Amino acid sequence: MALAGDMQQKTGTKPAARAFKALEMPELEYTPGLAKEMAPLYEKVKHVIPSVEWPFFAPYIRAINELKKERGAVVLAHNYQTPEIFHCVSDIAGDSLQLAKEAAKVDADVIVQCGVHFMAETSKLLNPQKTVLIPDVKAGCSLADSITGKDVRLLREKFPGVPIVTYVNTSAEVKAESDICCTSSNALQIVESFGTDRVLCIPDEFLAKNIAKQTDVKILTWKGHCEVHERFTAEELRQYRKDDPNIVIIAHPECPPEVVEEADFSGSTSGMINWVKENQPKRVVMVTECSMSDNVAVENPNVEFVRPCNLCPHMKRISLKNILESLVYMREEVTVDPAVAVKARRAVERMINLGN
Repeated sequence: MALAGDMQQKTGTKPAARAFKALEMPELEYTPGLAKEMAPLYEKVKHVIPSVEWPFFAPYIRAINELKKERGAVVLAHNYQTPEIFHCVSDIAGDSLQLAKEAAKVDADVIVQCGVHFMAETSKLLNPQKTVLIPDVKAGCSLADSITGKDVRLLREKFPGVPIVTYVNTSAEVKAESDICCTSSNALQIVESFGTDRVLCIPDEFLAKNIAKQTDVKILTWKGHCEVHERFTAEELRQYRKDDPNIVIIAHPECPPEVVEEADFSGSTSGMINWVKENQPKRVVMVTECSMSDNVAVENPNVEFVRPCNLCPHMKRISLKNILESLVYMREEVTVDPAVAVKARRAVERMINLGN
């Protein structure tokens, strides 16, 4: 995983702060006037953001939304971002596939990626001429860290001729060594698109095993895991059912297979969101990162969400404070070595084009 400072030496790309003049930090006082102005927005999110927190959030939200106009910026937020980011400052929100597709269509000079580093890299791959910022460069990913480009090259040597499908939760270097990318929402479609007997689907072992149950293709994989989803257990889900036999359980396919088997539905974050909207269960457990339940609850007030609160420490590095600092100082720019970017972009675009 290369940060902007590291990549600058390789590419000569100037940090965004040199191309955009730094601004003064705006006033962040919660005044009666601001309270009145922001009241309609708070009405939307009041049952997931405590009233005691709103006076702190509101000045940041207003400042960010004003600065977006001044910078010609859009904010892309993953479904795991907290409600004050997801509902109050993002222009585009979604899962990894949705964000990748929207990033390719963004008509803005600046993209602020509210997610982890591989997501910001993907936005940069699809927008090489745009400035892509990540509010905290330390927002990593256990899956992305589980494999390197060298590992993929060794796999290709070991399994010559076997297509390599790489989960989008990987570095640009890994994508560059792959034939195509996938997300949890299209992995099955991608795996079957080759028409081969065997496919390497890396690095998420659990996603690969869950997909393998739905296809005749033999899937070879890697021992990478999401540190959030690997903590869920089948016993935990059985206890939910014991406590309430009518509860509905939906799980992300990054969970262990025995967890997915206990669920009533399994799908990507966007798939889970759509399932709740369409089915409106009385009580539901979303077996994924905890903040998503808060975000979905805003749009589904009649559904009770039981929250098994596994938080992603990397997603939680993104805050209103560092989003504002990104826009004020135009810092933490994401860049990718051009030689790597060409090949990595091809893998991402193949994925996007396959779904069109």
